[in-house]
Amino acid sequence: MTEKEVYDLLVKTNAIMTGHFSLTSGKHSPHYVEKFNVLQHPEMTEKLCKAIAEHFKDANIETVVGPVTGGIILAHETGKALGTRAIFTERVEGKMTFRRGFTLHEGERVLIVEDVVTTGGSVREVIDVVKEFGGVPVAVAMLVDRSGGKATFDDVPNFALLHMDVETYEPENCPLCKQGIPLTKRGSTGKK
Repeated sequence: MTEKEVYDLLVKTNAIMTGHFSLTSGKHSPHYVEKFNVLQHPEMTEKLCKAIAEHFKDANIETVVGPVTGGIILAHETGKALGTRAIFTERVEGKMTFRRGFTLHEGERVLIVEDVVTTGGSVREVIDVVKEFGGVPVAVAMLVDRSGGKATFDDVPNFALLHMDVETYEPENCPLCKQGIPLTKRGSTGKK
């Protein structure tokens, strides 16, 4: 899929929204990507994940890992397309980890998938968990990189189906707040 095709699909499903939003990072933005507006459509989700899988078809991926919640769906569909296992991380008392008996063998080649990345903080936590369990993070794949290319993951390469350079503001410097535009808080990762 081209970036335009991905963008058009996200607009068609109202996954790309405009307004005044409080992001998980604490910053404010005039745009929000509501991934579940597209992820609620299995056929569209499968198409997006097949595009991710196509990019990594020769990377010898053994397991796909995504953070709870949207990452579960993306990991499952991408793993299915790659013919691999798919597992997920979740937070326990604010710390990202594996639960439910999930584990990795030493040297296991892992593709980390995430839905929307703004700062990359959650992805870095997943990378740390993969390494802690002996896995090798081969790459990070994102449905949407809305960081404008600022989110990087040290020595782990990344790929996004769609790149967006969306303005974000610290709450005390937010022009949308100053204009009195009502603030909408959507979704939460459970970070503490």
